[in-house]
Amino acid sequence: QVQLKESGGGSVQTGESLSLFCASTGRGPFDIMGWYRQAPGKQREFVANATYYGTITYADSVKGRFTVSRPSGSTIRLQMTNLRLEDTAIYYCKGHQFGPSTIYWGQGTQVTVSS
Repeated sequence: QVQLKESGGGSVQTGESLSLFCASTGRGPFDIMGWYRQAPGKQREFVANATYYGTITYADSVKGRFTVSRPSGSTIRLQMTNLRLEDTAIYYCKGHQFGPSTIYWGQGTQVTVSS
């Protein structure tokens, strides 16, 4: 059974940095892995993703501050710098395998940014 597990969340102050990591247990690799987040009272939103071959996409709100990387076919890292109050959310890892299309989600990790 494939499971995604996030790590690295925590509490920081505005302007500080934090790194998240997601690893899969079970069958890999993933064609696309990405990060989503959900703030209290809001819908889950896209943050960034990276394909197996290295194509990377960012949400406009994190461009220039967040960096995503794929250390392996079954892992993804999100380096967050210059964190803002509005970055506070639960961050979820997502893995997508093609043929047939299967999507997996992690349980989430809390990121809290305070002033």
